[in-house]
Amino acid sequence: MSRIILADLKGRGGYVNKDTVAGGYGSRFSGHSFVTRFEKNVRRVLQNLPSIHIGYLASIFANAGHEVVVTRSDALVDGDLAIVLTSLVDYRHEREWAAAARKRGTKVGFVGTPATHLPELFQMFGDFIISGEPEAAAIRIAHGEDPNGFVSSAAIEELDSLAFPRWDLVKPRGFGYTNRKTFGLTRALPMLTSRSCPEKCTYCPHRITAKFRARSDENVLEELAELCSHYDRLHVVIRDPLYTLDRERCLRISEGIQRRGLKLTYECETRMDDLDEELIRAMHASGLRAINFGVESPDPLVLRRVARRFIPYEHMRRMINLCWKLGITTTAFYVIGFLQDTEESIEELIRFAVDLDSTFANFKILTPYPGTPQFKQLQPLINDDDWQHFDGYTLNFRHPALTPRRARLMLGMCYSRFFLRPSNILNFAGMHRYAHLPWLKKIDEWSWRWQEHFERPWLVERKVTTA
Repeated sequence: MSRIILADLKGRGGYVNKDTVAGGYGSRFSGHSFVTRFEKNVRRVLQNLPSIHIGYLASIFANAGHEVVVTRSDALVDGDLAIVLTSLVDYRHEREWAAAARKRGTKVGFVGTPATHLPELFQMFGDFIISGEPEAAAIRIAHGEDPNGFVSSAAIEELDSLAFPRWDLVKPRGFGYTNRKTFGLTRALPMLTSRSCPEKCTYCPHRITAKFRARSDENVLEELAELCSHYDRLHVVIRDPLYTLDRERCLRISEGIQRRGLKLTYECETRMDDLDEELIRAMHASGLRAINFGVESPDPLVLRRVARRFIPYEHMRRMINLCWKLGITTTAFYVIGFLQDTEESIEELIRFAVDLDSTFANFKILTPYPGTPQFKQLQPLINDDDWQHFDGYTLNFRHPALTPRRARLMLGMCYSRFFLRPSNILNFAGMHRYAHLPWLKKIDEWSWRWQEHFERPWLVERKVTTA
């Protein structure tokens, strides 16, 4: 038996999320204004989930009879072998820890999307790099293989064959937002019911490591039942990029949760055109309390150029209105910084986001991630050689209409105008039915003009100079 250290280090310089975010490259949200700093602290509490891949690795090594220690601390832990979860946004920190552990005599390896697609960042700081989804290689190592250099790890076809993550070893630390009206908090755990993504979006890194595969509905229900047996108050965050791809499977899982009497709530990420009223109601009856979905841009031309299928606006509005009625929180994802974007188009995006009326919105700056078709397209324009800046909130390439500073200020404007509009106060107060009154919309417009001086000072300066 060996002592295995699994290192999912707490990120530096802001709120760092690794794992399934950005296909495993991770993100860093640091906050540069009052609204974004507040948003960062909210995310620390409500989105502070344990790593799902560390959970799987803990299960593999523990089931093979090894002692498993999971650490998030910079403090070094004695062990025979250490595996470090990598990210782009915190890779220097991860390398530093690995090099120090190696000096103490521990054999060190790296796993994750950055280790797979940018192995040159890590190869001088450890003994081995696992390339691909890590479970297949971890199973071989757990049963005696001595890893060195580049260790290939083919994607496991039958996901049902994997033992469930061992959260008793990882010691989950996060909370989940489960009730919009009472702001109830409960223990949250992540789950993958499928891996990769069948969509073709050129900017998304979720599909670059392996092809799409899904677990059976019975296997998913077995894991949910096991979790419910360990936790009285459970909120499950389904991290699949497209959970409702198979409508009938979702209906079967929803029915199975009710049939088994499982006491839980859950949230998922999907495309709005994969939802309909019957499906939403069935999922809500089984515990669905939040839906996260991508809009990216309201411009069909922009979406077509990045190979993202257009979703009719009216369908999204109908689904969001239904969610408001049922008490299901919705979060829409938006991206600014497409090559066609201007300051004016970004302001239109904000107006669209407000009009679409999701509970929350998450705005990011277009990031060309290595391994994606978009990275190849934008590579001649990339002018940032620091991979830690590829965090989802920094402009890394020469944009025809935006500088990095203006892109960051426009990003701040997206957050402040969405969250600080007066009508949004009624949403949080549970009076959504009044949030679209004409007089309140006029107050929203006034508040936006008042914020202009702080959000886009160069426009105010230009007006003064012209006068």
